[in-house]
Amino acid sequence: MLSINSEFLYALVGGLLIGLAVTIMLLAKGRVTGISGITYNFMLFRKGDRGWRGAFLFGLVIGGVCLSIFYPTSLANTLDYSLSRVALAGFLVGYGTLLGNGCTSGHGVCGISRFSLRSISATLTFIAIGVLVVFLVGS
Repeated sequence: MLSINSEFLYALVGGLLIGLAVTIMLLAKGRVTGISGITYNFMLFRKGDRGWRGAFLFGLVIGGVCLSIFYPTSLANTLDYSLSRVALAGFLVGYGTLLGNGCTSGHGVCGISRFSLRSISATLTFIAIGVLVVFLVGS
């Protein structure tokens, strides 16, 4: 009998939900679901599409709150890093998304599924640099 552990099922269901969400966004709004782009354009205070961007970001926050209530160990901080180190990492990630013209959700999830060569190249770069950083800095 085939036994599937719960971690596999969580990942499978999560991946299916992400795929469904980006498909709905593409069909309903004609837009790629890149979180950095949605956030950046929301913060520019542009009129017109600010409502759906705000609702999208609110949904991400509410999703995190629900996750912390129903599955709190999934958000447990197991690393002992200083606030300044975390802030520096956040700044570098933000700068990288600006430099790479998108983030892993935009390039990795949406771009690759559309066979975008730019997104495939960007995602391979994200992964390679991530592996290099873990190798140099450790986990």
